[in-house]
Amino acid sequence: MNGKAFGLEALGIKNPGRVYNNLSVPELVEHTLARREGVLGENGALFVKTGKYTGRSPKDKFIVDEPSVHDEVDWNGVNVPLSVEKFDLLYKRMLTYIQGRDLYVFEGYVGADSQYQLGVRVINELAWQNLFAHQMFLRPTAEELKYYRPDITVIAVPGLQGDPDIDGINSEAFIVLNLVKRIVLIGGSHYAGEIKKSVFSFMNYLMTKRNVLPMHCAANMDEQGNTALFFGLSGTGKTTLSADPTRRLIGDDEHGWSEHGIFNFEGGCYAKTIRLSKKNEPQIWEAIHFGALLENVILDRENRLPNYNDDSLTENTRVAYPVEFIPDCVIPGVGGHPKTVLFLTADAFGVLPPIAKLTNRQAMYHFMSGYTSKLAGTERGVTQPETTFSSCFGKPFLPLPATVYAQMLYDRLIEHDVDVYLVNTGWSGGPYGIGSRIEIKQTRAMVSAALNGHLNQVRFHHHPIFKILVPETVPGVDSDILDPVKTWCDRAAYERQAKALARSFVANFKQFHCVPVEIMEAAPESE
Repeated sequence: MNGKAFGLEALGIKNPGRVYNNLSVPELVEHTLARREGVLGENGALFVKTGKYTGRSPKDKFIVDEPSVHDEVDWNGVNVPLSVEKFDLLYKRMLTYIQGRDLYVFEGYVGADSQYQLGVRVINELAWQNLFAHQMFLRPTAEELKYYRPDITVIAVPGLQGDPDIDGINSEAFIVLNLVKRIVLIGGSHYAGEIKKSVFSFMNYLMTKRNVLPMHCAANMDEQGNTALFFGLSGTGKTTLSADPTRRLIGDDEHGWSEHGIFNFEGGCYAKTIRLSKKNEPQIWEAIHFGALLENVILDRENRLPNYNDDSLTENTRVAYPVEFIPDCVIPGVGGHPKTVLFLTADAFGVLPPIAKLTNRQAMYHFMSGYTSKLAGTERGVTQPETTFSSCFGKPFLPLPATVYAQMLYDRLIEHDVDVYLVNTGWSGGPYGIGSRIEIKQTRAMVSAALNGHLNQVRFHHHPIFKILVPETVPGVDSDILDPVKTWCDRAAYERQAKALARSFVANFKQFHCVPVEIMEAAPESE
């Protein structure tokens, strides 16, 4: 097949090698094996390695500084401008690189609600990355393909190395978003998560124009249709906690909140697998079979069994699979307005309570703060947990100012009378290295109590430093862990550590200007 048959010439792609369009999962697996891009494991899943880049590379992401979007974009440390001239040069280099090379094309959708759905076309030089796109985005029917039109195009060619001296970038890797042309260029990195997150960044730009709040969160619902949202950065437990056998999964990472309710942006899940266990994460464990794609998971050489505890390549080992691999998931991925919202954080200082209720003003403060500890391996160069603040729990993917998304969330919390909780999935009894990680079974019990309304029937007390409401009891949970100061051997040491974190909150929040006084008053006591 040639590029003209699939409309690639409109992108300037000429004289490619063989073009494979919308191959099935078995065909993409066969191509991956034949091209020696990956191997099959004993469980039937496809295993690949991503080389130097085993996580996102935020310092290599750019947005083209087109005049029509210049005043909209929140230019900052993560939204870095690239000139139109540099983009055009890089695009021409990519077109030259593609000539004579085989290409894999996936055509699908992003957005499970048909009223807001956009076409996403992904063009790859690697068969396994095209399988990733096939599993991660919404897959069209044969009838839908007859009338298919792409709204966003991603061209991912890891073999093309960028040149900082020529291209105006920082390294051989580049992820460049052109919001006007609706094109993403990816080169120099084999990490497939760049494909997923670049499309999410587009949705964070485009959906606000249609009064849809784009969110970095998981979502599920109970049998009565009550929806819950799980906000949080990578490694905080979004995928694990939302994959609950007692509830139905809508999606694990990216959603929109429209005037009609919640809808999944994606058609798949991208779960961390480091220290994955059948006991603690049974649904994810069972989802890893033929059709699933694992990145950087080590296989035993003799029996091809995966070793999920091996972090020799990275802590950020991953698996991608269709959401349908989770039993009783919600298809299509839409739900009503949420009853409960949970902000997940992995506090490496061990000072935040494992669960606390937030007022609407506190919810805005913590949403705009987006505190967690960045866990090892999620991004290049991170080997130990680091304190980080990521606005709206997704700053690297937000082209617009955080206040835009925060105001949209606030309006919805008020309109739909939503309960909001802050859940610490990190450490207790001391900071990282001294304390211990909160057991997932305890976190699940606390989350269940929040979702089923049991926490509306217990007494709370104000945390003296963070001002949030700490429950005195939670059904099925040892009360000793609910108040974090009680888990420390040295109360004075706890207070010093808590106030140090509080000062970090206050310092971080200074970046926001013209914030209403009532939200500023939700700040923790730092002195």
